[in-house]
Amino acid sequence: MSNSHPKSRPIPGNNRPPAPESAALPPSSWAKKTGFKPKFSGETNASDSGQISLPPRPKEQRDAQPDLEAGRVKATPLPVPPPAAVNGVDTVVAVPAENKDQTVVKRRRDSDGGSWGAKKDGSGHGANGAGTNGPPPVPRRAVARNEEVIDVEDDGFAGGRHTHMKYELRDTPGLVPIGLYGFQHYLSMLGSLILIPLVIVPAMGGTYEDTSTVVSTVLFVSGVTTLLHTSFGSRLPLIQGPSFVYLAPALAIINSPEFQGLNGNNFKHIMKELQGAIIIASAFQTILGYSGLMSVLLRLINPVVVAPTIAAVGLSFYSYGFPRVGTCLEIGAVQILLVIMFSLYLRKISVFGHRVFLIYAVPLGLAITWAAAFLLTEAGVYSYKDCDANIPASNIISDHCRKHVSRIKHCRVDTSHALKSSPWFRFPYPLQWGTPVFEWKMALVMCAVSIISSVDSVGSYHASSLLAASRPPTRGVVSRGIGLEGLCSVLAGLWGTGTGSTTITENVHTIAVTKMGSRRAVELGACALILLSLIGKVGGFIASIPEVMVAALLCFMWAMLAALGLSNLRYSEAGSSRNIIIVGLSLFLSLSVPSYLQQYGISPNTNSSVPSYLQPYIVATHGPFHSKYGGLNYFLNTVLSLNMVIAFLVAVILDNTVPGSQQERGVYVWSETEAARREPAITKDYELPFRVGRIFRWVKWVGL
Repeated sequence: MSNSHPKSRPIPGNNRPPAPESAALPPSSWAKKTGFKPKFSGETNASDSGQISLPPRPKEQRDAQPDLEAGRVKATPLPVPPPAAVNGVDTVVAVPAENKDQTVVKRRRDSDGGSWGAKKDGSGHGANGAGTNGPPPVPRRAVARNEEVIDVEDDGFAGGRHTHMKYELRDTPGLVPIGLYGFQHYLSMLGSLILIPLVIVPAMGGTYEDTSTVVSTVLFVSGVTTLLHTSFGSRLPLIQGPSFVYLAPALAIINSPEFQGLNGNNFKHIMKELQGAIIIASAFQTILGYSGLMSVLLRLINPVVVAPTIAAVGLSFYSYGFPRVGTCLEIGAVQILLVIMFSLYLRKISVFGHRVFLIYAVPLGLAITWAAAFLLTEAGVYSYKDCDANIPASNIISDHCRKHVSRIKHCRVDTSHALKSSPWFRFPYPLQWGTPVFEWKMALVMCAVSIISSVDSVGSYHASSLLAASRPPTRGVVSRGIGLEGLCSVLAGLWGTGTGSTTITENVHTIAVTKMGSRRAVELGACALILLSLIGKVGGFIASIPEVMVAALLCFMWAMLAALGLSNLRYSEAGSSRNIIIVGLSLFLSLSVPSYLQQYGISPNTNSSVPSYLQPYIVATHGPFHSKYGGLNYFLNTVLSLNMVIAFLVAVILDNTVPGSQQERGVYVWSETEAARREPAITKDYELPFRVGRIFRWVKWVGL
């Protein structure tokens, strides 16, 4: 029957059927109808604003109030016909709008043939036996100038090529482009790779030479473990290295009561204790992955669990960040402001097609601030008469020098001798600090942290696969990746980096910003990292970064880590009261419960030799647990004082006991093993090289 409505009456001479009006739905309902799943980073969207424009709602729908709890509009929405494929070619559907601007949504065909609304039978046809599914196809037309083209994938990770990525997982465009992009990838993650040794080595009483050696070791181990992971782990383009997840427990072990009265070289003794704890915890993580237990735990790990857990890692260092910046405010504050300006205000400025300010915000901010501090030092701004920066504060007699000792120590850039004392060539080798010491109470603390590290990696695997791979990995591939991360942490313990080796959380943000997801580029960058680690002057140069600049960079990095954790909520219904309460409780209790343990048994006038910014990590000496088993007291007081552990426990219990639909919870969707084996794209993405996977094909819980 013909429709008498004036808007839907066909135009004479035009055989194209008119596009019906569509009502814009709230994101959750619209996503449920179309199967749309949002990308991880707003930087990857086609529009400049990073948001997808929805068509305006018809008049009868404007007054409809959205039901945030149910995730849908109370009024009955008008149907939205999806695009269809004509002879294997995607079509473009025009959405009418009341204003001049219109939106054109371009959808890729699903890798299985693409189906809208109709059920497939065994032959891949629709339920009615026809080869074409869904509504009648709409012929392709040219896109008008005033129409915005938005690239939306059918399922967020499947279908055709990710046009927002310059290079995807298996792309190898050439040695020069891959080398440049690999260098860019690692340089953009410079802060995550080098900052942790600059924190833990001084806390252990190490010298600048010790810091230089640990930095070189971290670079070497990071390069080796990245090559192992991209070859035999998850095979995703993820850089392995020291994670902030291990920083808090490392500081807690460093400030253990048995290390307070040590004389002599505290650094080597404490490092050997850390090595032993990391090796045992890494063996536990290896068993967790390769035994298939991780596949079972994946059912409990969802975005509502990952988000507060990773956010708590970044928020837990608030007592360290700005108090250290305040030791030389004119240098530290400028550093923070520069990084903010580059990463936010100048982020859309491109130079030769690259957003240099956004990608290199951290190294650019560090270089400019370091150069300014050097000029101020050479100009004599921080030079005071008869005051020597190398004299310990306890030996300074002059009140004039004692007044300025903090500025002399923290603002000058010539107080470190790491660059001069570092050799030109240094080869990091295992057991370079001595034989590891194994203490079961410290090992148990690290075992608990290795579970949090695995949770962090699960979120990174899923998010990076949506950006760079054809589909998410199978549960077996995830278990294989976690198992290999455990083996990589064993190497980190043997070489003595001070922390375990795991997937660095900032990987996902770097992939989204640089649009580089090539596995070969990451591997080439890892080889370059190994070569740089052999040059001792590189480690000495990094160890020479002033402490106040390290603290300023850490303020930005920890803030980024907290935000990246919370960004996992985009996979769930963030407006649901269920999720709001779970995440809110997890974050608040992750700050409040450790604060209770850290303040327990401490009087206001207590004098402590530990600096104020390290006070939260001496809880083992005065925590509330006082049983006759000293090791158990140490474990409970230390583990429950870690913010990320409390966040994880609260979130995983509530998310898996409070009722909620899969859409509301945002349950991670992993590829099925049998389907993955039948699809060549998934097989090529995750299959082990050199036909190693065929040997272990019978081990179904670790692989395809």
